[in-house]
Amino acid sequence: MFRTNRGLLKFLLLSLITFGIYGIVVMTHISMEIDTIASPRDHKNTMNYLLVCFFLGPITLGIYTLIWNHQLSNRIGDELKARNLGYEFGAGDFWGWGVLGSLILIGPFVFLHKLLKSMNLINENYNASL
Repeated sequence: MFRTNRGLLKFLLLSLITFGIYGIVVMTHISMEIDTIASPRDHKNTMNYLLVCFFLGPITLGIYTLIWNHQLSNRIGDELKARNLGYEFGAGDFWGWGVLGSLILIGPFVFLHKLLKSMNLINENYNASL
């Protein structure tokens, strides 16, 4: 059973208290969960977030982190559509809210909220089908 109760406020507060460790753990779980749920349908794999966060991201000066987030957002959006969950999410949300939205400071929080909500919906649907 995958978690279905991730929220923005909880994510932010626990990440702040744990100096970012909680955020890394949640993103690692999201990358593993989407693999478990979507791989039988799309035959793809999402690289583990720890590898991106601590190795490939720093080596590429953050460029691979952008690519990874783009691919993850697309994959989550495709899974939402495949499961007919009626919630829109995709790479456009990452680039619009996560990247360009950082100019208005609130954008990355909107992106994070949409990401967590999307995964909650997917996980809830997956748990119900078990």
